[in-house]
Amino acid sequence: MDPLEAAARALTAGDPLGALNCVALRDDAPALALRGIALAQLGDLTRAKTLVRRAARAFGGRAPLARARCVVAEAEIALAVRDLGWPPRVLDAARATLEAAGDRVNAAHARYLASRRLLLIGRLDEAERMLAGAAPDTLPPALRTAHELVVAGIAIRRMQSGAARASLARAAAAARRAAIPALLTEVERAVALLEAPVARRIDRGNSRPLRLAEVEALLASEALVIDACRHAVCQAGAVIPLSRRPVLFALARELAEAFPRDVPRDVLIERAFRMRHVDATHRARLRVEMGRLRAALRSVAKVGATPAGYALVPGQGRAVVVLARTAEERHAAVLALLADGESWSSSALALALGASQRTVQRALDALAASGKVQPIGHGRARRWATPVPEITTTLLLPALSPSQ
Repeated sequence: MDPLEAAARALTAGDPLGALNCVALRDDAPALALRGIALAQLGDLTRAKTLVRRAARAFGGRAPLARARCVVAEAEIALAVRDLGWPPRVLDAARATLEAAGDRVNAAHARYLASRRLLLIGRLDEAERMLAGAAPDTLPPALRTAHELVVAGIAIRRMQSGAARASLARAAAAARRAAIPALLTEVERAVALLEAPVARRIDRGNSRPLRLAEVEALLASEALVIDACRHAVCQAGAVIPLSRRPVLFALARELAEAFPRDVPRDVLIERAFRMRHVDATHRARLRVEMGRLRAALRSVAKVGATPAGYALVPGQGRAVVVLARTAEERHAAVLALLADGESWSSSALALALGASQRTVQRALDALAASGKVQPIGHGRARRWATPVPEITTTLLLPALSPSQ
């Protein structure tokens, strides 16, 4: 058998060492590409990226199809190192070239890479539209696994536990047919994440962990839910976002945790405004903010004034529940992304969180000072990782709209 064909078959079967045995001493463009993919499967992503780029340059404009495949391989490496700023237009152009040439397998792989990137940065609608052009039933088992994992990821972020569970079952079946250990491990990790606690329910002073299915049921119930994971107030499917109004959300949470009791005015000022010394101006501001909170929540609850302070009054005797993260940290969203065990750049974290890079860098510096994250490398090559994975979870991070 031709060494290049043997190497390609070994890579398809998940045997990178076998592939390297076939092409390790060759420097022609196809061998460079296969060596780069093999090193990527072995985890040497830096050298893999260099080899794939060399292969793309060697193919040049005379072999557009082979060059497009190298672009897809480089995009996969960029995704693995969480280089989310890698230009998606380049991958779209490569996918178009592959589709025009009839290479539907690699074109589908490019589509899944693009959708996984969109999923990581919270663009769920765009990720779903990207998947809509795929035909997973006609693809090899490994790509079918990739498809179902992305579908499950979208369902998880939308808190659709039933759909996520069904997708993961199909992914597990496809991974078993593919017989690639790395795929099986990835599916098993996704299943374990689905079964792990993702949030806490705080109700009348009691706290207990909730799995994703329980969170889904809670948000679909008639209870008034103060969602501290995404900074919103929810009731029977209706969502009032307060992520851009942090003072209002802080007041709503204080009232919800005290329900059915009221909260003294000075306590609300101290916790929502972060003021130690309260004067008349702070009380005046509290009255203004409470008026704004009443207006925001008028469709789901009332905010009543009492002699001592304020109390939350849900409609029709509904329960009031606070949905909080399993571990509440000042920079919990950053930890949630780092908990996947991969190393992230500050620019990728900023893109995924919809925040400025300077804000993310300050958060990373604070977390590094407390030993919760650690830097890897220097300068533009610096990445960040957590020494203790799965501190928190990305499942309840808010999705981003295209305008954000």
